[in-house]
Amino acid sequence: MLKFAIRRTLYMFPILFGIALVTFLLFNVAGGDPAAQAAGKYATAEKIQEMRESLGIAGPLHEQFFGHLKQMATFDFGRSWSTKQTIRSMIFSGIGASVSLMVPVYVISLILAISLALLVAFLRGTFFDGATLVVSLALMSISSLVYILAGQYFVGYELGLFPINGWDSSLIARWQYLVLPTLIFVVLSLGSNVLFYRTVFLDQMYQDYVRTARSKGLADRVILFKHVLRNAMIPIITVVVTQLPFMILGSLLLESFFGIPGLGRMIVDAIQSSDFPVIKAMTTITAILVLVFQLVADLLYAVVDPRVQVR
Repeated sequence: MLKFAIRRTLYMFPILFGIALVTFLLFNVAGGDPAAQAAGKYATAEKIQEMRESLGIAGPLHEQFFGHLKQMATFDFGRSWSTKQTIRSMIFSGIGASVSLMVPVYVISLILAISLALLVAFLRGTFFDGATLVVSLALMSISSLVYILAGQYFVGYELGLFPINGWDSSLIARWQYLVLPTLIFVVLSLGSNVLFYRTVFLDQMYQDYVRTARSKGLADRVILFKHVLRNAMIPIITVVVTQLPFMILGSLLLESFFGIPGLGRMIVDAIQSSDFPVIKAMTTITAILVLVFQLVADLLYAVVDPRVQVR
């Protein structure tokens, strides 16, 4: 396991180099002159040259690329064009709000989806199974904007149960602003998650080991919760772990509509203001997180399923 982890970690370096090259070409070459965009539409040549020097892109492309690699290695992506703050400080200030929102969303969605999918698989072919399929498909067919606007209007405005917009830096007081977006996100993601986990469980229930267990007289409830759930952990881990990077980065729409100062809202603001340093930094960080959690998923495969050979 240790050798596999080291080898997979070493494999990440050429991939990270490729990510750095692609992001550099997108933002520094294909996207035009960053200095001219940062200086403004009517900037003079002297102003653009000054901006190049302040941004550290006055040299040739290969020197700029090595500077980009240094930024990735030191987690120092410079300053935002719009706020003039260091991007590192912006990330550290926004990650707390994103985690406060997405951790309860992640845990509640996972527990509800797996529990409901197990129940549906246990009651397969019944009215409850069919009704769950119809409701899940309906939930998937509705736009996320509809959930957000409907939740804000009916639950927040008409009933007045929760604030529609706002934030509090206190760990205790902020939860009143998180309940409504958490409920909306859980409902929004429930349909697709239930259908996926139901398919995974039903696929396992038609395997040979399930027929063998039934022939030994084990009840369906025991087979489902003790054997099927354990053997279905590979696809579950794949979905659960690969969703973690995006959970850490927050939800773009929810944070924007509810005024939550997290990383998702920071990305939206950067896109609206063409703040390329922030967009480039978040693109790079997202790619790195995906690679790291993919490594975690590969290691967990061998932990939960001894049939998986780590090579």
